[in-house]
Amino acid sequence: MAAKPKAPRSSLLFDRWPRFASRHPWRVIAGAIAFVLVCVVLFATARGEYGGGFSLPGTESQELTDLLRDRFPTAAGDSADIVVRAPAGIETANVRAEVEALLAEVAELPQVVGVVSPYESPGRISEDGTIARITAQYAARAEDLDIADVDALLEWRDAISRADLQVELGGAIPRAAEREPPGSSELIGLVAAAIILLVAFGSLVAVGIPIATALLGLIPAFLLVGVGASFLDLATFTPQFAAMIGIGVGIDYALLVLTRFREALAKGATVEDAVATASATAGRSVAFAGISVIIALAGLWAVGVPFLALAAMGAVLGVTLAAAVAILVLPAILAIVGERVNRLAVPGLHVSADQSEAGVGYRLSRVIQRSPWIWMTVSAALLIALAIPTLDIRLGSSDSSSNPTSFTTRRSYDLLAEGFGVGFNGPILIGAALETAEQVAAFQALPAQLEDEPNIASISPAVLNGDATAGTVLIFPGSSPQEEATGDLVHRLRERAPELLGASGVDALVGGPTAAFIDIGDRIGARMPYFLLAVIGVSFLLLLVVFRSVVVPLQAAIMNLLAAGAAYGVIVAIFQWGWGGGALGVEGTGPIESFLPMMLFAVLFGLSMDYEVFLVSRVREEYLLSGDNTEAVARGLSATTRVISAAAAIMVAVFLSFAISDQRVIKEFGIGLSVAIFLDATVIRLVLVPSVMQILGKANWWLPRWLDRIVPHVGGHPREAGAFALPEPAGAD
Repeated sequence: MAAKPKAPRSSLLFDRWPRFASRHPWRVIAGAIAFVLVCVVLFATARGEYGGGFSLPGTESQELTDLLRDRFPTAAGDSADIVVRAPAGIETANVRAEVEALLAEVAELPQVVGVVSPYESPGRISEDGTIARITAQYAARAEDLDIADVDALLEWRDAISRADLQVELGGAIPRAAEREPPGSSELIGLVAAAIILLVAFGSLVAVGIPIATALLGLIPAFLLVGVGASFLDLATFTPQFAAMIGIGVGIDYALLVLTRFREALAKGATVEDAVATASATAGRSVAFAGISVIIALAGLWAVGVPFLALAAMGAVLGVTLAAAVAILVLPAILAIVGERVNRLAVPGLHVSADQSEAGVGYRLSRVIQRSPWIWMTVSAALLIALAIPTLDIRLGSSDSSSNPTSFTTRRSYDLLAEGFGVGFNGPILIGAALETAEQVAAFQALPAQLEDEPNIASISPAVLNGDATAGTVLIFPGSSPQEEATGDLVHRLRERAPELLGASGVDALVGGPTAAFIDIGDRIGARMPYFLLAVIGVSFLLLLVVFRSVVVPLQAAIMNLLAAGAAYGVIVAIFQWGWGGGALGVEGTGPIESFLPMMLFAVLFGLSMDYEVFLVSRVREEYLLSGDNTEAVARGLSATTRVISAAAAIMVAVFLSFAISDQRVIKEFGIGLSVAIFLDATVIRLVLVPSVMQILGKANWWLPRWLDRIVPHVGGHPREAGAFALPEPAGAD
């Protein structure tokens, strides 16, 4: 005989609060508005400045930066290459007069502390005499400069460059001005969301609710991130990254709750009971989905790159507020809207609120359930095939040769490569602290000792600070900054320079922007396994608690890895191998940005866990109601297909908008995430998960009895309108 249903423990967040919000909606709305106003006041009075945040503690390049900042400040900042091309000849009298006038103008630009003339430093005029290289040394690193200081350089270049005296800019300073941070497409995302929601719900009122709640979480998140910049060293792209993730999950979470609310109304529930049902079912899913995203983003701390981890904390704030709005405020909004949620229907777009035994999802599930082994094999084989190029992935940092020719940094790169060689676009800096005259002499002899080193095109003489307590040597490789040979040279120099200077006691350090990007790649490559283990491990434990099953979290981890691997494979094929790159506006081939796989995995894993929780929660709910695994999978897939498809379509649209960017790294991010989300919402959620769950049957919910006694209970799944919950299936040995 079946066990008698037991009344669940009262839940403040998912039972009592929704009913309170339904009865006093305007109090809840007023509280939410008051919170936003407090954030506005805080932002207005304590707003911080973005721009810093690039540091790599524990790396040699960071150690050199700190040393120069202390002992050689004029060499500690970044520089801008000013490349001049004069067909008449750089050293002709009239051109020389113009170039020297340009040198004087550059010296007066904001934050410029020194200018190296091509006429006073050897090796700065090309062999054919038509190209010259000027270096403007800045007082700070690119990310620490005010945007006005960088704009002054770009405006100066625009004013003086012409056909007979072409002037282009390269180096870290102009690259910072051309950088287009992820998350600049929020407006496109909202427009795409409105269109997709209209198709999904067929009602203008239903469309407005998810967008309104997403903005209600996004606005205070953006404001609080700005306040956080007063206390933390946040990178410039932090608010955009937080906004990008916040919009996506905010709409996702509201979609899930709204769908359950409309479904309950369609079955005859009162508005208050419909709100309670939506909160007790979808609200719980939102809570655990949000925790999953937070875990994935927080896992970036395991990588050891602080500026990326701090940027992720901005996204964590966005996710937290999005979940809070969906759980705390959305019930009040739904109570106010009530039966009018389906008003302002668009002719021809009527969509049934109850999809549990209708629609494409139910029919598709039945087709898959007739031949689950075939569907599982085909879908898994597709994902594995797409992931194969990942085996050839090479992490690094693309240089300006990947930029479009409309960028001055790309034109500068081409001029330097033509006149001096590609390696002049990525110099390597050797620096050291000097204490004695013997150490100064030893350091000054270093350039001559390194001349026989392979892949070095040119070495500058040693440059000392005013009191000879620090010195630098600039090395130009024979290979471009993004080539693997340049990374090999950095590692060889780090071995050889200390050996050559060891007898004098000089501790030589190898750094500069090129070496810093190599250090990022090395750090991420070394820490990536720990990051993956941390994120997957903690998420496994969370899903174990949520679903009281060992199989479901294991299945989710494997499928998320398959989705990520497939996305990596597509990125490698396009950007590293060059397959179809021309059609997508990709300029040439090169390495995959070292931080991209880690960032992509964090975002993908979090969003993928959203869809996993949405789908499997509904399947488990149906299973607890019926005890029939086959019917539960079919009804669960049918009930969630629309919401997952709509949410994924919105995210794909947002991420694809990045693919039209001129910059390679943004294209990588956009294409990688859009491919991953598309595969996750189609191949995995619609085919692979149902086929695997059908094959496993009741084993989906297997939990050993000894583990069942240890794992905490987080509450049952309501049967109807939160009235009562069925007992959970007994664990197995």
